[in-house]
Amino acid sequence: MSGIPYDGNLNFCFPVKNFSSDRVKLVLFDPRIHLEPYFEAQLTWPEVWAHSAFGPYKAKEDLNEDFLENVIHKSPAVVMFVIIDKTKPACSFDSEGAFAGVLTYLNASDRNLVTEVGHIQIFPPFQRTHVNTHACGLLMQYALETKEKGGLGCRRCQWMTSSANQKSQNAAIRLGFLHEGILRWDRVYHDGDARGKPGNGIALAGDREPHNIGRHTYIYGLCWDDWENGGREKLQALMDRR
Repeated sequence: MSGIPYDGNLNFCFPVKNFSSDRVKLVLFDPRIHLEPYFEAQLTWPEVWAHSAFGPYKAKEDLNEDFLENVIHKSPAVVMFVIIDKTKPACSFDSEGAFAGVLTYLNASDRNLVTEVGHIQIFPPFQRTHVNTHACGLLMQYALETKEKGGLGCRRCQWMTSSANQKSQNAAIRLGFLHEGILRWDRVYHDGDARGKPGNGIALAGDREPHNIGRHTYIYGLCWDDWENGGREKLQALMDRR
């Protein structure tokens, strides 16, 4: 784990930094650098928003104001990272590799020692590669490793995903998360039918705004005792795989 300070307006509740493995680098999202390439990437691959209540965005200003400013940058429970694939040629803003996607810590609480790995958007050319394993793995390691070993010492790291997102469910289990339950009708995708959002597949009756799509959320958890009893080694083996 290595890092450099972020010089923007960062109010995340835990101390965070940039991270790096031998194949992937995570850089704290800086809109001065990353807004433009992020906007262009999601224009190319709008499907990365399929299971999110937000997006896709046709205007850079909407992406910045609706999502980055109102969701990411204002909350002390959320911080976003840019994923750089170090095995690919350099991109326009990073000499070490290609822009492969973004991911975040969500729903974090330093009081309760918990955080979530979420809003994972891996761009299609980098899916089914090492990118997701290394990117998520770096955040999991930092969250669950003890403070003596350079981590946050969290008691719980969680993963929440749509019941319609089988790929995310499979990824959670592969990384070592345990399925804990389902929150039925957990979220509403407003105007979800017009935005192509896949929901829970259950039609709404009466005057319940059928154009707003309902979502069930699957909950997965990896806790400190899971980590100490084989979770650490399972994840490291995945990250070491070639």
